[in-house]
Amino acid sequence: MLVSGVGGIGLRMLIHRYDRSISKDRLLDPAARRDHPTVTGPLNYLLVGSDRRPNSPDSEQRSDTIMIAHIPASLDRAYLISVPRDLLVSIPASSTTGYGGGSDKINSAFQHGGGGQGGTQLLSATLTRLTGIRFDGAALIDFSGFQRVIDLVGGIRMCVDTPVRSIHTNTQFNPGCQQMNGTQALDFARQRYDLPNGDYDRQRHQQQLLKAILDKIATDKLLTNPVKLDQVVRAVGSSLTMDTNGVAVEDLIFGLRDLRSDALVGIRVPAYSEMVDDTSYEMLDEEADDLFRSLASPHVEDWVRTNPKWVNQI
Repeated sequence: MLVSGVGGIGLRMLIHRYDRSISKDRLLDPAARRDHPTVTGPLNYLLVGSDRRPNSPDSEQRSDTIMIAHIPASLDRAYLISVPRDLLVSIPASSTTGYGGGSDKINSAFQHGGGGQGGTQLLSATLTRLTGIRFDGAALIDFSGFQRVIDLVGGIRMCVDTPVRSIHTNTQFNPGCQQMNGTQALDFARQRYDLPNGDYDRQRHQQQLLKAILDKIATDKLLTNPVKLDQVVRAVGSSLTMDTNGVAVEDLIFGLRDLRSDALVGIRVPAYSEMVDDTSYEMLDEEADDLFRSLASPHVEDWVRTNPKWVNQI
């Protein structure tokens, strides 16, 4: 979306610079990797949000954000499916850390795999076991790095539905649409306590955050300011570690050049809360199976149309 408005030689130069700024790693487990990758939809990408990069020695970090980005065959829109962090799942064993496998919350798969590359691989294997989906690529996103991106574009517009006080900074966020800088936006998107729907509201706010960043990039005059454009491209690149599954970044960008921020749809995985041995978990609702099957087919739009209660307004 960032580079799709640049033409000719300028676009290729920008892609080359963007490609060099991105860290690359094998983030997908072999069992979770789609064979014969292309940029022909439908496509499914795993997005993992963390405050750490893959070379971090801190293996205690859990994945704060888990999304599946589904792009249909038309390649002109995207569905952001947020996976509940407390979803009870069966996690496979990890040869990286010696973890023997077992039942746990899905966000702990990142930790059991050692964080970074190993953690993302174990998380991808867990999701493939759960959903049957094999991924076309993956990205590990350093959301704290996106703070600089937001500040470079002059802040973003976020809408607050209900009053919430940050447990991290004690900042009070009052209802209404408002301009936020990078620190404020990231702080708001991390909150889940005291919200009516808890982590589900946090998921929606994270979807809203990504859309707001892309909205601002699309409407800002970045394309006429090469210095700022270069800064934003490098800031985005430094916040990502990608596994394109062998597809060249240039091919990926050209293939998705018609994707726009107003064509993003937020979805929450159908699930319900349940206490197990005094611990609160999320359990998959039976409607989740239909969602997962649709992600491997051309029929996600049909699922969205018939299941509006699981669609987030972002």
